[in-house]
Amino acid sequence: MTDQEFRLRADESLDELQQHLLPLADENDLEIELNNGVLQLIFEEPAPAKFVVSPNAPVQQIWVSALSRSFKLTWSEDAATFELNGEHLTTLVERLARTHLTS
Repeated sequence: MTDQEFRLRADESLDELQQHLLPLADENDLEIELNNGVLQLIFEEPAPAKFVVSPNAPVQQIWVSALSRSFKLTWSEDAATFELNGEHLTTLVERLARTHLTS
């Protein structure tokens, strides 16, 4: 994949992720900010926390920093999304957010 293709896919994926998480944000004390190609989830409850979802162009991955861990997702042509061990970006981030919210 070219750098331009990666950036386009990453931008589309972050936009899709933001839209996917809006209902969760509405239900909980959660802010979602997408600025300069980086998506942040900002929690006040049950404890203050910030998740960061950002493209890493040199390795063509999307990195998720959440729950004191780092998750590195690569593009799957078959699934047409970024994924880690078969779990799609939207599913992974929603699962991590729900884990934080119930902790």
